[in-house]
Amino acid sequence: MLKGHKSCVGGLVILLAIWVIPVGAEKNTDLKEKDKQNQQKVVEGNTEFMLDLYGRLRQENKGKNLFFSPYSISTALALTYSGARGQTEEQMAEVLHFLLEQEDLHKAFSQLQKKLNEGGRNGDYKLHVANALWGQEGYDFLEKFLDVTKKYYGSELQQVDFIRAREEARRIINTWVEGKTNNKIKDLIKPGVLTELTRLVLTNAIYFKGDWDLQFEEKYTKKLPFYVTGDKQVKAPLMYQDSEFQYAEVPGMQILELPYKGKQLSMVVFLPREVNGLGKLENELTTKKLKEYIETLQTWEVRVYLPKFKMTSQFSLKQVLQALGMKDAFSAKADFSGMNGRMDLFISAVVHKAFIEVNEEGTEAAAATAVVMEAGAAPASPPPVFRADHPFLFLIRDNETGSILFLGRLLNPV
Repeated sequence: MLKGHKSCVGGLVILLAIWVIPVGAEKNTDLKEKDKQNQQKVVEGNTEFMLDLYGRLRQENKGKNLFFSPYSISTALALTYSGARGQTEEQMAEVLHFLLEQEDLHKAFSQLQKKLNEGGRNGDYKLHVANALWGQEGYDFLEKFLDVTKKYYGSELQQVDFIRAREEARRIINTWVEGKTNNKIKDLIKPGVLTELTRLVLTNAIYFKGDWDLQFEEKYTKKLPFYVTGDKQVKAPLMYQDSEFQYAEVPGMQILELPYKGKQLSMVVFLPREVNGLGKLENELTTKKLKEYIETLQTWEVRVYLPKFKMTSQFSLKQVLQALGMKDAFSAKADFSGMNGRMDLFISAVVHKAFIEVNEEGTEAAAATAVVMEAGAAPASPPPVFRADHPFLFLIRDNETGSILFLGRLLNPV
């Protein structure tokens, strides 16, 4: 029924973790119009960056499942961007699609994070975003930099010793990430990522767990064929239910929105009609099309088949970010003088790890990112069938802001 040079003495590491009224001056909870517009610019910029990043990652991970938190990565890099100056700042802004002045940008990120965390505390789901800075003992950072990171990102500077107690520092940071992601992201920073030149590690962690607004009943889950390619199939547990959902059909693709309890967050699944159609979908996806696809959704009774799956993805993003144009930040030309008043810091590593599990009850997802810095058409009756038994793209988004918290593709559920 139709019802997002100089000699280098030390380094910096960035970590990310995952799992997505009219304004009234008398209401303190309402954002000013400018703030709302800035927040929307950040969401749109993050989506642009997400698609740029996904385009690179899918080429580097051909034939593999893929899952990451664009929100986590953007946030960790925004934290780092607060200390960037000169050409380094310009390159980062272009790659990350940061269209605002520094203070407006960080304020908008802060408002987004506050919204997400408030929803996680007060809603029918768990969602938590956290940031932290880990600096070398005795190494001086500018008060202005520390004030910005604390005020807008809630990041307190915690001192560790990368020079004499590197393994202990790695253990402390990894333990923090584990704690903030309900033990889903472990060993984010691998041995060798930190060196005696590391001076700062910037981390972001995001954790989400939500039950479906309409849960699948386990008794209907059956092992059925999942077509990995036109010539290869595997047996996978496919969940089933017949209910009303937000659904749309566009040429070559079906789109389904699966809301979580409270309907603040949703998973949106993009299913190509053809078994081998995911590549075409990926090649043609743009921010504009993504927005249009979501806007076409309407209430329909739909027969849904969706696989249960679990996956973990881990990436080193240094080469990807360099290829996108963020070159100076990783070299001796880096200018992060907004952090310490000098030009002796550069990014040595950006690492990201993400986890997701989808079952009859709902979804659990987490991700972490670390930046390491060193010195140096209408369907007809009967109800349409949405049978996700071949590769598809999916995302988890915050419906109020449009912020995309997680993005992935499933090529093989087993």
